[in-house]
Amino acid sequence: MLIRLQERPWAYEAMKELEKVQDEFNRLFERVERTASPGYPMMNMWTGEEDAVISAELPGVNPEEIDISIKGDTLTLSGTRTVAKEPEKYTYHRRERTGGPFSRTIRVPYRVDAGKVEAKFHNGVLTIRLPRAEEDKPKKIAIH
Repeated sequence: MLIRLQERPWAYEAMKELEKVQDEFNRLFERVERTASPGYPMMNMWTGEEDAVISAELPGVNPEEIDISIKGDTLTLSGTRTVAKEPEKYTYHRRERTGGPFSRTIRVPYRVDAGKVEAKFHNGVLTIRLPRAEEDKPKKIAIH
């Protein structure tokens, strides 16, 4: 059965109200997307003239299970995060920490000298120093 809105003015008002609710939901989800974490692991990056430094939070991850790869100006960090099993005779009451494989890719604003990259892991934080490739550094041109 097709409802004609001209014949039932209350239906038209109801549709307008539903559109308002839909708009509110859309705004709500847009806000959530903007504030949501971009992924795991969370990373910070600082850049300078000579290098960039990236730190990544990796609590509970074994450093031997972390893979760092560099290609041009792109760093990929991947590995596996394991979460301890619940003790015998217990069941989860709350479970917020997840496990499993992870992978994050981040672009550095310049090409990296992959042969000089340094990585350190301390207290669950991985710090990676990414030296800028010589050919990518700005060169001063002498005028003769």
